[in-house]
Amino acid sequence: MPKSCNQKMKLLCLMQILLEQTDETHPLTAAALIAELSRRNIRAERKTIYDDIETLRLFGMDVVNRKSPPAGYFVASRRFELPELKLLVDTVQASRFLTARKSGELIRKLEQLASRHEARQLQRQVTVAGRIKTMNESIYYNVDKIHEAILSDVRISFQYFEWTPDKEARPRHHGRLYQISPHTLLWDNENYYMLGYDSEAHKVKHYRVDKMLQIRLLKDRRDGKDLFQDFNPADFSRMTFGMFAGQKQLLRLRFENRLAGVVIDRFGKDVSLQPDEDGHFIARVPVTVSSQFFGWLCGLGTGAVILSPESVVTEYRAFLQALLAQYPQE
Repeated sequence: MPKSCNQKMKLLCLMQILLEQTDETHPLTAAALIAELSRRNIRAERKTIYDDIETLRLFGMDVVNRKSPPAGYFVASRRFELPELKLLVDTVQASRFLTARKSGELIRKLEQLASRHEARQLQRQVTVAGRIKTMNESIYYNVDKIHEAILSDVRISFQYFEWTPDKEARPRHHGRLYQISPHTLLWDNENYYMLGYDSEAHKVKHYRVDKMLQIRLLKDRRDGKDLFQDFNPADFSRMTFGMFAGQKQLLRLRFENRLAGVVIDRFGKDVSLQPDEDGHFIARVPVTVSSQFFGWLCGLGTGAVILSPESVVTEYRAFLQALLAQYPQE
């Protein structure tokens, strides 16, 4: 058979057709594959189709030829199965830190990992109550730059902004550049945070990645590595409420039994829970004490009480009194 100018592309195009157009419920016969190749100006015969499919199998593609209806060739297994792709699409769609545009781009790329028939099932709209997509597209690239800095073992500089009542992004510290040694990224409370060491302040700090601007990699090597040798992101997330800074302390808290699930969800199954009288239990938990922690405690109402240390009890009492002072009785 004379070879067409596209003959060298035949095997690649055949693989593309099988990946894009076939699955278990949508096989293509040899005649249909020949027709699809013809649309691409590639001539093929049944014998060469059989040989090419065998070559693809040897290459590692799981191509099955089903004899019973619906008969034909199809890709039986892929790098990502359809349920896995659905999970990834749902995660992207629901992620708050991704803009709506970037979510759409990622989902379209994920659709290319399935057949065009299965891709229709990936066009899902996941509704999450109160979801607000970020407006800062740069977070997508900020994460990449921070990872690059960690792998290159260098510090970074950046500006850090805050929102004003006029809805303007205003750089903090009059636009002064922060210089931090990044060590890890943490996903908490639907936001990305960078944890790093501030050499000037001699302490570990964290920053919202979507509030970081103009990230630059410096030539200076990172420091503070010894503070992160035994660092556990999960433990840090459990004890830090809303990523608000504060002093880490070991607290004894008394809860009503009905709140056991709330405590376990917050602090993990390894938390120490000791039965107490009158339908209560006592928990010992490490907590970064902050106003955000006190707010969480307020939400539990009379079902939760701080027992010790006394300094935190005093601080919580002052917190509650300050709240009450805003609502004086007439």
